Amino acid sequence: MLILIVAATAPEIEPLTQYFGNKIDVLVTGAGMVPTAFALGRHFTKPKYDLVLNLGIAGSFDRAIQPGYVVEVTEDTFAETGAEDDEHFIPITTLGFGENTYRPTTSLSEVNSNFHLQKARAITVNTVHGNEASIKKVQERLNPQLESMEGAAFFYACQQMGMACMQIRAVSNYVEKRNREAWQIGLAIKNLNTFAIDLIDKIIND
Repeated sequence: MLILIVAATAPEIEPLTQYFGNKIDVLVTGAGMVPTAFALGRHFTKPKYDLVLNLGIAGSFDRAIQPGYVVEVTEDTFAETGAEDDEHFIPITTLGFGENTYRPTTSLSEVNSNFHLQKARAITVNTVHGNEASIKKVQERLNPQLESMEGAAFFYACQQMGMACMQIRAVSNYVEKRNREAWQIGLAIKNLNTFAIDLIDKIIND
C-alpha cells in the first residue's frame, strides 16, 4: 500500500519518520494553507497514493477535547473565506464563488476498523485565534471544535486529485488568549506519533 504522510513541519512527525525511515513517503509542506496546497499540487504529479494522511497539532475550542487528545477530523472549513458586511460575515458559499467546507474522502473505520478516535469539526485559518472577541465570533458563526492552518487546504488538494485522504490531529492547546505556558506541544506530538505509528504499522503489515 502506497502511503503519503503530510505535515506542516518536520518536528510534528519526527518520531514517525525516525521509526519508518524510507518505508513510507513523507511531505513536509510548510505552515499555512498556501504552502500546503502548493506542495501537494506539485507532489501529486508522482504516482497515485492509496492513502494520504495529514498529521499535525491543533488548537481546541472544545474544552472536552483536552491537550494531548488525538482526534479524526471529519469536516474542515476555510473560516476566513468570504466578505465582511460591517459586523456581519458573508461566507464564500453565500456569495456564490465556491465552497468553503471540505471533508475526507476516506475514514479511519474504512482504513482499519480496529482503530478508533473521537471525531471533530475543524476550521482552517491564516491567523490562529487569541482574542476573546474573535474567538466568540467564530464560535457563534461556525461552532468549530479545532483549528489549524492547513487542514481544509489538505482536503481540497486531495479531493482535486482524487486521493483517498484523512486528517488526524493532536491537541496542543486550548484556543484562548495566547498563553504559551499552558501549551502541551510535546505531549501532543508524542500521542500523535504513537497513534500514527501503530496505525501505519498495522496497514503495512496486514
